[in-house]
Amino acid sequence: MKIQTNFSLKNYNTFGIEAKANQFVAVHNTTELRCILEQNKSKKKFILGGGSNMLLTQDIDALVIHVDLKGKKIIKEDDDFVWVESQAGENWHEFVLWTIDQNLGGLENMSLIPGNVGTTPVQNIGAYGTEIKDTFDSCEAMTIENQEMRTFTKAECHFGYRESVFKNEAKDQYIITSVVFKLTKRNHKINTSYGDITAELAKNNITNPTLKEISNAVIAIRQSKLPDPKELGNSGSFFKNPILLKSDFEKIHQQFPEMKYYDVSETEVKVPAGWLIEQAGFKGKRFGDAGIHKNQALVLVNYGNATGQEILDVSKNIQETIFKTFGIHIEAEVNVI
Repeated sequence: MKIQTNFSLKNYNTFGIEAKANQFVAVHNTTELRCILEQNKSKKKFILGGGSNMLLTQDIDALVIHVDLKGKKIIKEDDDFVWVESQAGENWHEFVLWTIDQNLGGLENMSLIPGNVGTTPVQNIGAYGTEIKDTFDSCEAMTIENQEMRTFTKAECHFGYRESVFKNEAKDQYIITSVVFKLTKRNHKINTSYGDITAELAKNNITNPTLKEISNAVIAIRQSKLPDPKELGNSGSFFKNPILLKSDFEKIHQQFPEMKYYDVSETEVKVPAGWLIEQAGFKGKRFGDAGIHKNQALVLVNYGNATGQEILDVSKNIQETIFKTFGIHIEAEVNVI
């Protein structure tokens, strides 16, 4: 374990932003993590996972600790379920594919989401009708202050739409080291509720899809809409879909009857942020090397040498325009550093 100085983070964030870490170290197990934290108690720390959900707008004047813990295993099972533990540094998509290869159900709709396993509970990531909370059992986390280990149950994580305890009450207090998922061994609950999945399956004449076929459909859909971060810097969806009270939405809907929406509850609706951005004319627009992807308005991209600040400026322009046009505030899903 060697602490490096003035370390480039360009290859450690999916936007491909050039930013420097004052100090940088990668840890590969909890012993190394505990040691680094104990030896650097007085230093400001920045915890880095897969770098897929952040926008770096400046150099990091702190000790950047890259959580690179690897390993996955089945820890228990019964006739219907398997509990699988993954270390925090495992690549999420590779982990999803591994579970599918074992014929374990529950994660297939979240194929090809960038990032590592350890950060998935923080954001309660989700796609195509499923979220982490649907299969999450528990996670292990180390306190930054005193290096004690704590288990968080599903209830203790306070999951919400792209929300968890780790973004709120427990923010900057813990480092997640492993996550346990409860997955199905049989009687898999295949979720094809999203039209895109249904259409993709129909295109391939699949009427009774397997876990692998659902995963393949999701991968095909995402690849058709979303750029590969290795080829074009991005962090997936930049904005959350706004959730509005039905009473407020009805007034807006009268003015914009073509506006798409989905019922969330008896009192709330969700409006697709991508639709709002596209209607406002931003889809495919470019501002220097920062821009909005041509196939998916939710995705902001780095065409080469954009700075984090330039991408942030584009996002603020979008937010202001959406609010002026529709009276709706859209919130960034990405963490701005």
